Amino acid sequence: MPRIGGFCGYNHSWLVEGAGADDPVLAARLADPQSGRRLEVLTTEPTVHIYIANHFSGEDMGAAGVPLRPHHGIAMETQHLPDSPNRPGFPTTLLRPGETFRSTTIYRFGVEGG
Repeated sequence: MPRIGGFCGYNHSWLVEGAGADDPVLAARLADPQSGRRLEVLTTEPTVHIYIANHFSGEDMGAAGVPLRPHHGIAMETQHLPDSPNRPGFPTTLLRPGETFRSTTIYRFGVEGG
């Protein structure tokens, strides 16, 4: 497991190349070579935040009574960069009265070769 910023695992935002347009772009792709399962995340948001359940202790139980341990889960959340309101160089999160916020995120599941 990689160590970034002193922590084992991920809890980081990644910039999405080409995001910000009206059409969603590919932000992340996960694939399991053994089963062929895959997940693609497409979005109009500027980042995808990836978190892999660093805090799971093994005390809580998941499906079929399996203990939930660190890194037994993953979340991919599309969003703006943390601290955007305070960073002029980041994509803005400002929404003025009368304006409408729209965002699209697609979680596309499939099987390799299918």
